[in-house]
Amino acid sequence: MMRKLVLSLAFGLMMTPQALAQKVTLALDWFLNPDHASILVALVDGNFARHGLDVSIIEPADPNDPPKLVAAGVMDLAITYQPNLHMQVDQGLPVMRVGTLIGQPLNILLALGDGPVETIADLKGRKIGYSVGGFEEALLGAMLEKHGLQLSDVTLVNVNFSLAPSLMAGQVDAVIGAYRNFEMNVLAMRGRTARPFYVEQEDVPAYDELVFITHAARANEAWVGAFMTALTEATATLKADPEAAWQRVLATWPKLDDELNNRAFGDTWQLFADDPRALDIARYDAFAAFLMARGLIGEVKAVESYALSP
Repeated sequence: MMRKLVLSLAFGLMMTPQALAQKVTLALDWFLNPDHASILVALVDGNFARHGLDVSIIEPADPNDPPKLVAAGVMDLAITYQPNLHMQVDQGLPVMRVGTLIGQPLNILLALGDGPVETIADLKGRKIGYSVGGFEEALLGAMLEKHGLQLSDVTLVNVNFSLAPSLMAGQVDAVIGAYRNFEMNVLAMRGRTARPFYVEQEDVPAYDELVFITHAARANEAWVGAFMTALTEATATLKADPEAAWQRVLATWPKLDDELNNRAFGDTWQLFADDPRALDIARYDAFAAFLMARGLIGEVKAVESYALSP
């Protein structure tokens, strides 16, 4: 009897909360950066662990991979972009949005502050750099049309993610696909001024920049709700004292401690969704209609078929 009791106690000691926690793999949209700060706070402050989760984050080699990995069951959760989500679902990928990380566009059309482009109409006959075709061309087309231009009035140049450098080198007159929290800071660090044109102010419906997706068959599993609860708590902590929270993140991920990331964090922390579960169905419908009108998806699907409501 005593031996059984000792073994039971020993087994109980081995079954720590971490051992009992459900493992969750999260594929990021790209390399680790301040766009993921609320997730990192949830990790470093133990929010996920307190809700019974052992979360591992993975940086993909290719930003196109995470949704495919989730659809294949290789990853539990992934971060993607709302515009991509609509296209993925349109292509039949079995994924569902279960939360929002950043609930507004980061994308901008960017020119130099001291350059010849003062208005979007000034882009006629000029070169515009881009990194990814399809959606960025759709954004640009809508913005140009508001000012009486067409895509045929400009020359598109694929600058292969070298947005700010190509702009500063004079290879292009503007770039689409720049992020307001990164490329604008890159220019400032090089002593250059920026002239941003915000997509949501130029006839492009508002959308969520970054969202969480899982396999459609898993969207209602308990761990998904636990993840979003933990993230909600971490976001509140981050916004209550952003500098202290960021310093805890840097202590754990020192590779983020450089001038660009510190500047970017200052432009990002207030943009995290206070309630990741919140879903604006009308806004999703409007953006889907925009994508369909631009030929990027074939139909406007019912939002409930690809996005989890709270």
